[in-house]
Amino acid sequence: MDQVDAVVIGAGVVGLAVARSLALAGRGVLVLEAANTIGSGTSSRNSEVIHAGIYYATGSLKARLCVQGNAMLYDYCARRGIDHRRCGKLIVATSSDQVDQLQQIQQKARRNGVAQLRLLSRAEASALEPALRCEAALLSASTGIVDSHGLMLSLQAELETAAGLVALNSPVAQMNKAQDAIEIGMQDGTKLRANLVINAAGLGAVALARRCTGLNPDCLPQAFFAKGNYFTLAGRAPFTHLIYPVPEPGGLGVHLTLDLGGQAKFGPDVQWVDDVDDLSVDAARGAAFDTQVRRYWPALPVGALQPGYAGIRPKISGPGAPAADFMIQGSASHGVPGLINLFGIESPGLTSALALGDHVAALALRA
Repeated sequence: MDQVDAVVIGAGVVGLAVARSLALAGRGVLVLEAANTIGSGTSSRNSEVIHAGIYYATGSLKARLCVQGNAMLYDYCARRGIDHRRCGKLIVATSSDQVDQLQQIQQKARRNGVAQLRLLSRAEASALEPALRCEAALLSASTGIVDSHGLMLSLQAELETAAGLVALNSPVAQMNKAQDAIEIGMQDGTKLRANLVINAAGLGAVALARRCTGLNPDCLPQAFFAKGNYFTLAGRAPFTHLIYPVPEPGGLGVHLTLDLGGQAKFGPDVQWVDDVDDLSVDAARGAAFDTQVRRYWPALPVGALQPGYAGIRPKISGPGAPAADFMIQGSASHGVPGLINLFGIESPGLTSALALGDHVAALALRA
């Protein structure tokens, strides 16, 4: 049985960030990825937005790590030459009764430590975005977009420069609590023995933890899966900022984001699913998208929305329940020394990745 120091399961953006932080701290790190490439799951099917930290519960890990990660990510991208843009975001009230909600959002954001926020009147918002219809807007200047794949390639390069390794096509079948170590059984029959294991398996993190002998199953959350569908725009959008409606239950509403080439996409919506492999986009959902988008862009051309792509959020709170915080679970909870589980790492996981990496590595190094 091969012996390794530290194993990270999952080569999404968060798994790679954790592995990088561990490697830079001097740990020998092996990343095990079930797919044939890095970042092919949730990390490659999102809006690629650099969030400011506006919406999350004050004091939560999501709030703290998003605000910290936002600053770290802009600095990292600048230093490493990763394509990104600080384009800013407008959160828009499309009716008069939503204006007070903008003020509440601003207050929460300030409590979270988010700076560079400004309430705009209808005239001020229209001056920035003439095609926009709203009663008022909240401008977040620290929101942006990033080349998520370029970011992951950079994290992998740093990890490998620090003598870490990424093993693709390496699905984990089970884990076993052993004396002074964790034994990992691969689907191909290979067995490894590790001092430290980080379960960053994203959509499969809860299921993988349930396959760990010696772990108290009562401590594990229930996994829920929320599919987010995106529609793309045929033609060029007349916007330079990201446009978000006031949040709705279960998500941030059908918002307009831009890629680094200036192309617009709309979404995600919230579709609770059991099948995490169904990433098809039902064209019939476009009617609801059209209705929601016209609330802030009335001049949306007829038939301009086309089915784009979908992603699945790894949630640990279900329909109708308040949004759960990131869950970073160590042996004090589950009883397996050396194992750290990462559950519910959905948005703002991309923005928070570097901060999450350092946070998890610090927990591991103290254990």
